[in-house]
Amino acid sequence: MPTNSENQKNLKSFFDDEYHALKSYAKSRIDDTADRDAGDIVQEVALKLFSRADSLSPIDNIAGFVYNSIRNRVIDIMRKKKKETSLEEDMENRLHEFSELFYRNTANHYSEEMITELKSAIGNLKPLYRNIILAIDFEGYTYNQLSSRTNIPPGTLMSRRHRALSILLKELEPKKQNIN
Repeated sequence: MPTNSENQKNLKSFFDDEYHALKSYAKSRIDDTADRDAGDIVQEVALKLFSRADSLSPIDNIAGFVYNSIRNRVIDIMRKKKKETSLEEDMENRLHEFSELFYRNTANHYSEEMITELKSAIGNLKPLYRNIILAIDFEGYTYNQLSSRTNIPPGTLMSRRHRALSILLKELEPKKQNIN
């Protein structure tokens, strides 16, 4: 059974050998808008782990432990970044962007009636379809990110979104004529 000082030695060896792989992993987990460098994240996690290594019980799976620590740090950074933006403001902006995409209107002015109809139509979708629209178009997830969170293949998610957009178009097309 390893001693606590072996944690230090094992962590150092792992970070020395795997630094570039850890940096690539961190980079793949942060979104493009994060104002953090993947190398900074790896170094921050390393510093934290090394400072606590002697107080930890022996680490049996160094790789799993380090990768989990990096994943958790990235999640913390993303949560903090999301909290910095007003959720209501962000959702309103995304609704306008979605309206532009959906109605193919290049003018940046949309009637409140049109936005209300769109909100209602999205709310009336089956949860399966509503969730994909909200995740992709409003929360900013990519298909791959959503796939890794839900264990649903990206192609299936794309098909669901396409069906959801078809349902919305079918429901809103007659109303669109009355609104414009």
